[in-house]
Amino acid sequence: MTNRVLKHSYTVPCASPFRDAVETLAERRKVNVGDLARSILLVVPGETVAAYGDPGEPPVDDRETVVLKSGPAEGRPWRRKPRLQVRMPPGHDIPFIRKALALALAMDRGDVAVTVAEGSRIEEQIEQRAAQSSKLVEINEELDRLRTIVAVLAFEPLPEGVRTRSEALHVLGFPPNSEPDSRTLRAKFRMLATIHHPDGRYGSHQRMSQLNQAMEFLRHQMA
Repeated sequence: MTNRVLKHSYTVPCASPFRDAVETLAERRKVNVGDLARSILLVVPGETVAAYGDPGEPPVDDRETVVLKSGPAEGRPWRRKPRLQVRMPPGHDIPFIRKALALALAMDRGDVAVTVAEGSRIEEQIEQRAAQSSKLVEINEELDRLRTIVAVLAFEPLPEGVRTRSEALHVLGFPPNSEPDSRTLRAKFRMLATIHHPDGRYGSHQRMSQLNQAMEFLRHQMA
């Protein structure tokens, strides 16, 4: 019998626009808010997350109204700070979780690009963390979670394919106005191809096709 990693419910105060943006991203990606934060922590070093800007708590005039459902004041309205409920393993502080979610939003907008580790490397990280916490994790369950995480971090296929330079850069994980040289392009393409190649565990015909389109588009511009 295996032990499952315990989860803790964090209450994360945040501004209403930030809360709405995070919930919208989670709904669009068909994951929960905890999955968004956890996906960032799996592929981005902790020190990088810690150094990222904290969106902070909501301003004093940003409050939401809820109706109390229990206790002596049941049925009464209550003004409180906007918040997100995030289920994750224990041991994180609230600002750190907010920063991880802010990174997820920045990556979705294309403001930040990261190199996603290969699947085997992510699996090694999971095993190491399980050993350090003295808890055994069921491997098949974690692999299913990894597939969701890779889908969250992968680019959204473009409906019309790659037509512009900015779209080609987006597909390859570069900021819109960047000018990577040919060596950097090849390195990024090879890394992404190991993830999205149809023969791989996390493969996608559509994403691999658009990776090829993006690479050809940028090569042609450099010629």
